[in-house]
Amino acid sequence: MNVLMVQGTTSDAGKSTLVAGLCRVFADTGVRVAPFNPQNMALNSAVTEDGGEIGRAQALQAVAANVLPRVDFNPILLKPNSDTGAQVIVHGEALSNMEAGSYQDYKTVAMDAVLASHNRLAQAFDVLLVEGAGSPAEINLRENDIANMGYAERVDCPVILIADIDKGGVFAHLVGTLALLSESERGRVQGFVINRFRGDIGLLQPGLDWLEQYTNKPVLGVLPYLHDLALDAEDALSTTNAVTLAKLKICVLVLPHISNHTDLDPLRLHPNVDLQYVKVFDSLPACDLVIVPGSKNVGGDLTVLSVEGWQTKLQRHLRYGGKLLGICGGFQMLGESIYDPLGIESGQTKTPGFRFAEFETELKGEKTLTRVEGQTLFGNVKASFSGYEIHCGETKGAALSNPAVRIKTPSGWQDDGFISSDGQLMGTYLHGLFDSPEACRAIFDWVSEEHGIEQAFALSVHREQQINRLASTLRQHLDIEQIKRIAGMNE
Repeated sequence: MNVLMVQGTTSDAGKSTLVAGLCRVFADTGVRVAPFNPQNMALNSAVTEDGGEIGRAQALQAVAANVLPRVDFNPILLKPNSDTGAQVIVHGEALSNMEAGSYQDYKTVAMDAVLASHNRLAQAFDVLLVEGAGSPAEINLRENDIANMGYAERVDCPVILIADIDKGGVFAHLVGTLALLSESERGRVQGFVINRFRGDIGLLQPGLDWLEQYTNKPVLGVLPYLHDLALDAEDALSTTNAVTLAKLKICVLVLPHISNHTDLDPLRLHPNVDLQYVKVFDSLPACDLVIVPGSKNVGGDLTVLSVEGWQTKLQRHLRYGGKLLGICGGFQMLGESIYDPLGIESGQTKTPGFRFAEFETELKGEKTLTRVEGQTLFGNVKASFSGYEIHCGETKGAALSNPAVRIKTPSGWQDDGFISSDGQLMGTYLHGLFDSPEACRAIFDWVSEEHGIEQAFALSVHREQQINRLASTLRQHLDIEQIKRIAGMNE
């Protein structure tokens, strides 16, 4: 198997995007290509076909490669639940919560998991396109590194270095990164990609010539700034709103530990939906629907919301006729309390909820990870959908006797979530409801019978269009043949 690694001079340099685009470029030529990220840190995750959890970026890259996502694409996933700690997920399953210092000691064990996944993928694919994490020049994290050059050295693979010129200082980023690498690591860097360029390429050319002469390494291409490129976000919250004619206004509460906010992409990209993100310290504007999304630390986030008076803010919203939807952790918050006796997410054993509905949640040691299909139970039409569950909570209470949806299981139908007797509140554990146009339209109908939106947003179609647009840009602006030679694909 041929292996090519993409590393970046900084976080958000474009590593995930470049790997996704190259996956599609190679897949379109019939190459069996797979994405790989040895160690990813992200709060946006996805459930794989084999029942594990990986970073959202690798799930997107799998779509670009025309393969089903699997846990080996991201063997180590870190999901931060505090400023110094994270849940460590190995081969798709939650191992434990670790503080940063403890995880540094664990890296030698984590490398074994990374290499096991690498070896399995080597048996199934022709090319492995690997995404690094952060920067390889983070001196304090170099020891026992598994995310960047530590991995590249172990598997003996070439590296492409990508930098974001839109941030400024692109030549300093590239040359400075090389300067901080060891001699063998510098030798692995086979070329540069400059990302997000806008302007006259002729004015940049003297700098490119200097860079190649100074480093004796080629510039493999300069990628233009792709305005309105909309791909699943790995972690950062995208606030780009595609509204052209607003018929519904939806506010999303930005929790301190918000997770899986990609649930909201079909709303954010819908031309008839004015989606606004509201920070916990802000006031709540008038709107048709408030969404409380998922959280990696439900108890901690609830405490912050309580201090900032969000129970009163949401009560006022409901009193004026607005609707309220909780997803996963946001669903748990709508109940009476959250119990965390094992310290799954935080040190708070019990946290009061908003008490809008009669149910309680206890966080369990075993995480639910499953892809599902089902039907909505609210409204006049039962809409079909597909989605996924990813949570540690077990929720029980009288409010669940009026479920929001039902899902298929091997033993039959199973109810999920709740909808209040007055129809104003709804909660569900299911992610991806808005991805299904039928279910999205059913939720619009629930929010307002007179919304006037003719059709929901088809996220899967839009995603394919964006991936193909990205791949076309890479073919035009990168030396693909040289990249293939670097990866050993022409040997």
